[in-house]
Amino acid sequence: MIRTAGVLAAAVAMVAGGASIAGAQTAGAGGRIDWGPCAESASVDCGSLRLPINWAKPKGEKFDLAVARRKATDPRKRIGVLIINPGGPGGSGVDFALGADRFFSPDVLARFDIIGFDPRGVARSQPVKCSLEVLNKQPSLYPNNQREFEALAAYNRELAADCRKHSGPMADYADTKSVVRDIDALRVALGERKINYFGVSYGTLIGQQYAEEFGRNVRAMVIDSNMDHSAGTARFGAVSAATAEDSFREFVRWCERTTSCALHGKDVTKWWDQLLAKADRGELVDPSDPTHVITAAEISRFAFSAFYGPDWTLLADVLASLETGAPQRAAYGTEELVENPFTAVFCKDWDIRVKNHRELAALTDRANRLAPHMRGSALGHVATTGCVGLPAATNPQHDLNITTAPKILMLNALHDPATGYDWAVNAHRQSRDTTVLVTYEGWGHGVYPRSECTIGITDTYLFTLRTPRDGTRCAAVEPPVGPSIAAAPSLPRPAGPLPGLPGWVK
Repeated sequence: MIRTAGVLAAAVAMVAGGASIAGAQTAGAGGRIDWGPCAESASVDCGSLRLPINWAKPKGEKFDLAVARRKATDPRKRIGVLIINPGGPGGSGVDFALGADRFFSPDVLARFDIIGFDPRGVARSQPVKCSLEVLNKQPSLYPNNQREFEALAAYNRELAADCRKHSGPMADYADTKSVVRDIDALRVALGERKINYFGVSYGTLIGQQYAEEFGRNVRAMVIDSNMDHSAGTARFGAVSAATAEDSFREFVRWCERTTSCALHGKDVTKWWDQLLAKADRGELVDPSDPTHVITAAEISRFAFSAFYGPDWTLLADVLASLETGAPQRAAYGTEELVENPFTAVFCKDWDIRVKNHRELAALTDRANRLAPHMRGSALGHVATTGCVGLPAATNPQHDLNITTAPKILMLNALHDPATGYDWAVNAHRQSRDTTVLVTYEGWGHGVYPRSECTIGITDTYLFTLRTPRDGTRCAAVEPPVGPSIAAAPSLPRPAGPLPGLPGWVK
């Protein structure tokens, strides 16, 4: 859980959507799911599936995969199951299913059993946990020299050992390849010959790799806001930085054309740079905690999070308020153990390993040149530095190789802050014979519920398997002006690798 206080921290909580909901599970045995009503909603079933932690040793130690099922509201029109994942890494699919009636169209809810699961190491599925004491010891993610770089590497190894101590072998087997095996076991337990899949953000990586491994078992697949798992260290950082800066420029343009923007009439770019410079000088102090000085990194992380909506009205209001009083940062809670699956998953899936301070400094300088106002991508930098000093990935990058799956529908926003449009274009290029890319010409993270165009194309595909012409584009829908903090229906976003910073999750 995240403890927050002050204007910015309260806004972070609004953008993040609040805490996850605890769910009831009924343990199944031998590949069977024993369903029962969820504690949160009697209209949704909850259960669990017993699976091996290490698929290479299927008779070894097991864990319970938490699952939720929202049955099709019109059984006569039922097509099958739609397995969903909201991304992360660390997003709860059970929570996604519990709130699916606020996300999917009534027609989708009528025709599919919506199946959400908490991926291994996440939420109710034997979560990876680490001690608060160690988490709070994190050194600077911007080391100034080789000695500080080595201290960061040593800390990452200490944290990994601590997480393993408190989580057992799950800390070593939370990779996406293992999740893909879990999904196919779930398919079998559900009694389905083929599945339909809907994955957002990091959930697109799960979908891509399921299509590679089990393409014959797919009826339909929608991957929304795409990862590019072929990206090496340099390209990963560069695209992350460029797309964060693009979202900042779009926010500035919105303020210029929107009279209700709290910064309308200002030179927003210049004003922003001056605000960060003030933070750099230590001149932004939290009035409720004079010992805490607000950093430029905290401000840019909050802005990055607000771009997901995009929550431009809230962002402008909060930034304007910083001139009269600075808020307190988001922080880890007071529990002794904190759920922390992000690094356990990401560093197994991405062989992004910076070898020394010189290399990291070069990557950081390039990111700053590509994103001079956002100072790189907060998410990209945290993900990269979180893997410093750790062993090589067990599920490293590679070009997509989908050979047996049917046509897959890819969606991506042109101005997405987290999964840059270039990633989607490159992933589509690698899988052109299998995927069809639809571009939403607007803003924010997550495409499906943005407009009648994006919903219509997706629903038609799910119902009929008819894909639109490759290269189809849906016009942007201007985000609402006013107190609303979301441009489209959405579900709670769990915290990413740091408090107040979302991951690749809707």
